[in-house]
Formats: sequence, C-alpha cells, structure tokens
Amino acid sequence: MDEKPDENFRNRVATSFAKQEVMRTIGAELARVDYGIIEIEMPFRADLTQQHGFLHAGILSTALDSACGYAALSVMPHDAAVLTIEFKINLLSPGKGSRFLFRGEVTKPGSTIIVSDGRAYALTDGPAKLIASMTGTMMVVRGREGIEG
Repeated sequence: MDEKPDENFRNRVATSFAKQEVMRTIGAELARVDYGIIEIEMPFRADLTQQHGFLHAGILSTALDSACGYAALSVMPHDAAVLTIEFKINLLSPGKGSRFLFRGEVTKPGSTIIVSDGRAYALTDGPAKLIASMTGTMMVVRGREGIEG
C-alpha cells in the first residue's frame, strides 16, 4: 500500500475482533497479531461438529475468513475497515484435533483490494496437521456509514 502503515494496528485488530460475536460463540481467540499475519486458536467442541464428529466446514470457513480478514486489516490505514468480497476454501483433511489454529497472511496488499491466504491446522499431541487452506479477497472500506475497523 502507498500509505504509511497504522502503528496502532494491533489495538485496532484486537478491538475489532472483540466485537465479533461469532468468534466468541465458537470459542475462538486471537493468538498472534503481527503486521500482515494473524493467528486465531480455538478448542475442539462437539457442538461445532458435523455428523461424523469432525469440525464443521462452516466453522473452519468462518475462522479462516476472520484470520484472513484481520491479516488484511492489519496492513490497512487507520481510517479503513475490511470486508470480505470473495474466498475459496480447500478442505484437505477432516477437522479432528483437540485444538485448531487458523493463520491468515497477506499475500498481496493494495489500496482497494487485499489478497490473504489462510491455513487451518488441527493440533494434537503430535505435529500440527494442515486441514484446510483459503484464499480470500478483502476490500478496503472507507467512509461508509456503519462500517468501521
């Protein structure tokens, strides 16, 4: 982006994340907030599974969308907000683990459109297992009533 990065991006991301009722509903928490990189973690919960006992694809999509969106917000100017305008998810392996990690990272910043890539991992006693990947297109929103941070 052409503009100077917002030095207060960590606080902006945390404040916006705290307003997301859906993240609270699924038990997700911010685990890492760096410039262009966001990590969200959540525990396994049986009430968020599909019929086979795996984390539901809708929950995976929701958490990855937030990780990608907040990665984009972290590189936006202080007066901008973020909205997802498109994403593609690949479900690579069943969502089976005791905890889950969702990492979003800015791939291509821009003044109007930002592309972020996300990865979801199942965490167990062994090594983390990649279970999903996402590419999201995020819009930089300015001056729209009711849309901030």
